[in-house]
Amino acid sequence: MSVAPRQKQAPSYWDEACAQLAQQDRALTGLLQAYPAERLQGGGDAFVTLANSIIGQQISVRAAEQIWGRLNQRVQPLTPEHVLATPADELKQVGLSTRKVEYLTDLARHFSDGRIESDQFDHLSDAEVIARLTDVRGIGRWTAEMFLIFHLLRQDVLPLDDIGLQRAVAQHYGWPYPFPLKQLDAFAERWRPWRTVATWYLWRSLDPIPVAY
Repeated sequence: MSVAPRQKQAPSYWDEACAQLAQQDRALTGLLQAYPAERLQGGGDAFVTLANSIIGQQISVRAAEQIWGRLNQRVQPLTPEHVLATPADELKQVGLSTRKVEYLTDLARHFSDGRIESDQFDHLSDAEVIARLTDVRGIGRWTAEMFLIFHLLRQDVLPLDDIGLQRAVAQHYGWPYPFPLKQLDAFAERWRPWRTVATWYLWRSLDPIPVAY
């Protein structure tokens, strides 16, 4: 079954989350004031979000943006069917590694043959979405968490393994980097149930444009 891609939108909970976080965390208050008109923009197309997340694995935001731009120029429109119809050598020419080409085409097959459908995740819990997606080759927990944040707009996702989040926390809270992830996990309890929002503002503080997948 195919469904029309949802439109990009800001989460309905954003203003409430910002108001509560501003009362709980002085560092976040400064970031909220620095970017008062900006919001996470999520939704869009499920395949595109996951493909973008795969490309962003273990490389800088700038490098990922460049590869993503070249991929979208080469494969138009970026759909599972068009990815599968593009030779691997052409996908490599945009800057994708052999492994990421394999991951991207495997993801495209999952969508093309119906093993993944765009609307199947809406009623699953965060843990269930992660379990379902990590069955796909090349999708680990971090990629699934990006999907939760940028496609499903879930409000309380904390991507502990994200280097950008770790560096932003070190910068704004004066922590030596690197630090134990269990330290961040415990510290982020103060942000519940809005850990997605706190993460987004910490990301935003490091990048010249908002992070998007």
